[in-house]
Parts: sequence; C-alpha cells; structure tokens
Amino acid sequence: MKYLIKNVRLFDPSLNLDEKGSLLIEAGKIKALGSVAEKEANEVFDGQGHLLTPGLVDLHVHLREPGFEHKETIETGTRAAAAGGFTTVCCMANTQPVNDEASVTHYILQKARESASVRVWPIGAITKGLQGKDLANIGELQEAGCVAISDDGMTVMNAQVMRLAMEYASGFGLPVITHSVDANLSAGGAMNEGVVSQRLGIPGIPAQAEDIIVARDIELVSLTGCHLHVAHVSTAGAVELIRQAKKRQLPVSGEAAPHHWSLTEEACEAYQSNAKMCPPLRTEKDRQAVIAGLADGTLEVMATDHAPHAAVDKEVEFDEAAFGITGLETAFALAYRLVLEKQLSLAQVIKAFTQAPLKVLGKSYQGLQVGAPADLALFDLEKKWTYEVEKTFSKSRNSPFEGWNLQGKVLSTWVEGKKVF
Repeated sequence: MKYLIKNVRLFDPSLNLDEKGSLLIEAGKIKALGSVAEKEANEVFDGQGHLLTPGLVDLHVHLREPGFEHKETIETGTRAAAAGGFTTVCCMANTQPVNDEASVTHYILQKARESASVRVWPIGAITKGLQGKDLANIGELQEAGCVAISDDGMTVMNAQVMRLAMEYASGFGLPVITHSVDANLSAGGAMNEGVVSQRLGIPGIPAQAEDIIVARDIELVSLTGCHLHVAHVSTAGAVELIRQAKKRQLPVSGEAAPHHWSLTEEACEAYQSNAKMCPPLRTEKDRQAVIAGLADGTLEVMATDHAPHAAVDKEVEFDEAAFGITGLETAFALAYRLVLEKQLSLAQVIKAFTQAPLKVLGKSYQGLQVGAPADLALFDLEKKWTYEVEKTFSKSRNSPFEGWNLQGKVLSTWVEGKKVF
C-alpha cells in the first residue's frame, strides 16, 4: 500500500528543505519526496498547497494516567496532541503512582500501545515519590523506556541529591529536566510577585525563586557534566543564566512554553484561575526576554507543559486553585503569532518543535527524508480560527486562551504513515 500526499509545501528547515512537491509513504516510512507521479500510489491525498512539516515533538506534557484519569488519559491527551500536530509526546512522572519505577513505566507504555493516537515517551522521576530525598532507580527507568528524568511539578531542593541524580543520569545518557522554583522562597505563592499580586492581595512568587535554582543547577552541571534541560523558563534572569551557561559551553538547554511567551501576570486579573500556573506568568519584560531567548537560540525548545485539570481543581478561590493549563491544541498557533509579529521565523518555530527536542533527548533527527518514519503534520498558515475549549479533544478545559482569535491551523497529522487527525 502506497499513500501519496500531493501538492504541498515540503518544509524541513533542519534539512534545508523548502519546496513544492509530493511525499510518498510506504510501510509507514517516507518512500520518496519531491516530484512523485500519482500513479505510484494506491491512495492520494491533496494537500492543496499547504505546509507539510515533520511531526511536532512535545518534550513536556502531563497525561495524568495512571491515577488522575478524571483530568486526562493517555487516550484523550494524545488525541489532543494529534490535533495539535504532535506525533510524539514526552509525559512527566507526576502520576499516581509516580513513575519512579519500571512497573509504572511499563504500564504507561502498555496503555499507549492500546489507546494512544501518537507516540508516547515516558519521563521518569528523579526521586522516589517526587519527595526530593531518595533517588529513584534511574538505571531501571532508563532500561524500561524512560527518555529523561524529572521531578517536574516539584523542585529537588537538596543540592547533594541533585548532584547525585545528575551523576547517575549522565552515566545512563539521560538528560535531567528541572522544575526551577525554590520551594522555600515560593511557599504559599500563587502568582508572580509584583504590582498585580499586590493589587489582588494574592501571595506572590518572586522571579528570584526561579533564578536561584537555575543558577544552582548550572553550577552542578559544571561539576557533573550532565545535560541539564531547564523547563518552562519564565524570567529574564533565567534566560540570561542559560545564555551565559551556553557561552561557557556547558551542556545546558532551555525551553519556553506558549503561555510564557503569550501572556503576562495581567491575565490573572479578576482572579482568573485558568491563568494560574507554576512557574507563574511574569511581567512584560520577562515575556520579551523569553521571546528574545527563543530568537537567539538560548531557549531552543518550544514545549507546551500541557497540564489538564478538572473543573473542581480550577473553579475555586485563586489561592486554592491548581497550577497549570492545557496547551496541546493551541501551541502551534501561538508560536505562529510570533512569526506573524516578525519576532521569530517559521524555520525557528519548526526547529524548536522538531529537531531541538530530539537533540535534548540525544535522539537522531530524520525529518523529511527518504527512509524516515512518516511522522507528518499539515498546516494551513492562512486559516483564521477562534479557540473554543468545549470543542477540544482534551478531557479538561483549563485554558486562558478561550475565545482567542488565532491564525495557523493543523489540518492533518500522520504517525508512521497512519492518519491520526
């Protein structure tokens, strides 16, 4: 069976590919691309001149299963991923039970085989139970299929524990992904500490709570040689610390999430709990610093930090509401806004969602070339649409982007040649 996607703009900036043509799929792999005759295929799909890219890779999602299936499941979360153009997602360890041992990793992978629309790569915990005390069995997690380790949602406050984690992770070829929020300095905080938090009477989390942990962990990199990936960077200070670490040629990478390049603390006005996340939305200066970090490559990865919550977790007083928002179905359009605003190029956006996250994980990049898996996403860059949470595939509805007018829409997604959206 040969499947042809014709009349598309083949776009893979990592391979310097940007041309009109067709792409032929056979046995889940790219058989040919460029000028391909329709007679070569059993089935033909007309891309109508739209943009065809490698499938997007999300380095940072919370699929909630096992344990929190009322918020999201592997089935619903990966459906949302497919609708967002993602063909691979990496799921964080803060499930119940925590993914801190091989049996949980095996469970996640089995559920993914049974019900996932896209490829699922688990991220194991740094410490048992995310308690920040005793290391998880990192070698066991790696052997079971984990692609990185992280206590995301919690910060490993003990520097000695973090040092040991980095040493072990480095030995097993795993990056350490950090949640950089000083637990003591941020205790009780619910949003960015500043003018807005004072006006609302909400306890704040200062930017320094992030900067301190990023600085500490960069110094631990210089001690251990481990690859450190700083997740969901939100402050100007953290961006600059990562920039300087790169100048020191340390193995440090950084990630930005759509909410941190699209929103500021002002979104929390009127106690909007769907704008509550950790690290929190910061100031306009911080937002611009995050965008500048994306533009100069300091933050090479774009990732959603998709964190679904049930209504009961969010429809409460702001102080009591859970941190986190959904993000898989709005990510590309929010990134494309930066292209329309001429702050980033389309090539930078696609690289940040494809080649860059794979590089962080130490995985080879294949993209749009013969022999590569046919993981593909088709975008209509001219399509204007309004985001409506009730029409999304995620089980949860906690998004601050409800009603936003966006441009750039995912039309179709293929994983190993199978159309999943």
